[in-house]
Amino acid sequence: MGANVNNRELSIDGARVADDTECYVIAEIGHNHQGDVEQAKKMIQAAAAAGANAAKLQKRDNRALFTKAYYDRPYASENSFGDTYGAHREFLEFGEKEYKELQAFSKKIGIAFFATAFDFESADFLASLNMPAFKVASGDLTNVPLIKYLARFGKPLILSSGGGTLDDVDRAVKTLREVDAEYCMMQCTAGYPPAWEELNISVISTFRERYPEAVVGFSSHDNGIAMAVAAHVLGARMVEKHFTLNRAMKGTDHAFSLEPQGLSKMVRDLRRLKLAIGDGVKRQYPSEKDPLTKMGKRVVAARAIATGTILAREHIAIKSPGGGTPAYRLDEMIGKRTKSALEVDQDITFESLS
Repeated sequence: MGANVNNRELSIDGARVADDTECYVIAEIGHNHQGDVEQAKKMIQAAAAAGANAAKLQKRDNRALFTKAYYDRPYASENSFGDTYGAHREFLEFGEKEYKELQAFSKKIGIAFFATAFDFESADFLASLNMPAFKVASGDLTNVPLIKYLARFGKPLILSSGGGTLDDVDRAVKTLREVDAEYCMMQCTAGYPPAWEELNISVISTFRERYPEAVVGFSSHDNGIAMAVAAHVLGARMVEKHFTLNRAMKGTDHAFSLEPQGLSKMVRDLRRLKLAIGDGVKRQYPSEKDPLTKMGKRVVAARAIATGTILAREHIAIKSPGGGTPAYRLDEMIGKRTKSALEVDQDITFESLS
């Protein structure tokens, strides 16, 4: 199903994402599994237990993606899994066997599973596995040929906008509109992590106004969970956070990733927020009745009042608890005559006045 202008929704593996739904949470595993399929399973299991809707990997055909010089360059970083950058990347990369195993595992435990396609070969690979969605990394926001290629598979696209200008986003959106694609545009800052003042989550509002057909989301590289909640308030209905089992593990992404407890708290807060936002209609709730009676005020006699007294302000006091004639009606009682005697602190009601 294609995008429908002013119908801001998409569906991933049967889960509807729209303005009236809960926030769709993606646990971005990337290559934090360190090339170990059993580690990846543990991470997917932990993401599901934390309440995430999806677990996501990254897929690269390294020899097709990188120039030979870049692939063969020495890579002596403390986070390296190989002597060259190419060897490092190949160590981390999963193939068909691992992807099918993880796909089956994810289905069994009830969490969506898909990946970022970094090149055409990876796009074909993921499409052959019938992935329910494709992620487009920030670095490919301007890669119109890849965006067009992914869109032709007819699955929802999730695009990160890190490092892009509004012109770059407009160009990508124009490409998607031409093929009537379902998509989510994610506000993202491509720092790892970015400074707080670089998050610019107000762009979420800009995207919502500018692209009325788009689900809008937030791909968050910051170190906390609070900004995801703020993003949801601004209209983000998809949040992606990098995920790890231990932030001290070897690899560049672990340090700014959420551990299971953090992901669980973020999901909890987003689910609560969906309920807490409400419908905008101000009303009184059952839980407020007793506290409001305790804290509220009512109109009572300030002193003993004889029958036939014409009430003046000095005859009337405003005291707790509430439950009687509310204080906003006090002025209506001035000048009225009492039908019977009133004791101090006795409720003054309109029925007791002539």
